[in-house]
Amino acid sequence: MVDEHRTSADFAGRAVVITGAGSGIGRASARAFARAGASVLAVGRRADKLAETAADDTAIVPFVADVRGEDAAAAVTGAAARRWGRLDVLVNNAGVFSALPLAEVTATRLRDVVDTNVTAPSLLAAAALPLLQEHRGTIVNVSSTFGHRPAPGFAHYGASKAAIEHLTRSWAAELAAHGIRVNAVAPGPTESDALVAAGLAEADIVEIKRAEAARIPLGRRGDPAEVARWIVHLADPAASWVTGQVIAVDGGLAVA
Repeated sequence: MVDEHRTSADFAGRAVVITGAGSGIGRASARAFARAGASVLAVGRRADKLAETAADDTAIVPFVADVRGEDAAAAVTGAAARRWGRLDVLVNNAGVFSALPLAEVTATRLRDVVDTNVTAPSLLAAAALPLLQEHRGTIVNVSSTFGHRPAPGFAHYGASKAAIEHLTRSWAAELAAHGIRVNAVAPGPTESDALVAAGLAEADIVEIKRAEAARIPLGRRGDPAEVARWIVHLADPAASWVTGQVIAVDGGLAVA
């Protein structure tokens, strides 16, 4: 049983934006930052899911937006600026998982993966840059084991996450002079709604989860709170000399 309430970070007075906050790692991260004292803008597409994330916690403010939208980046950063006058942490968590064998690739399906997993976090980071620079903030991107581990049928999803890892390292080098740190977590298979959202059948989901657990050295899929804890750690001002890193939080899958 994961103790999702355990944290030693102190984010009192700081503002955090988290995308994909309606479920899974995003929801767990929003709650973890709120427990650590932060004010959190929880961004997602579904108002009902964001309301569940907030669950009467006044430190978490739901903000409905599709990060792929043309004006989404400005809307999200503007909302944080108006409400708190600052932005200290940007967590680029929103993403789409797609099982896409090469024989089934279409321009539409490929565009959806790239727009969500690469373009949207890039535009949001760019829009957040002036606010982050003002308070020497930090960006935490969410990659995946598939960003550095090949797998049949997941090539384009993995390529989008490999892009996020490259962006993480490149932004870290580019923004260090401004005092902005950039890191990423690369979760292994973690309990979430991603497989359901990918349109997989229930029987296929059960088999995928069984097979994944069997491949992971620690013998199980991850809990979102376990990944959220590392997102908070990387954003913590106490980690002031850590930048350009991609931390695998995957039960040992990356080395299996």
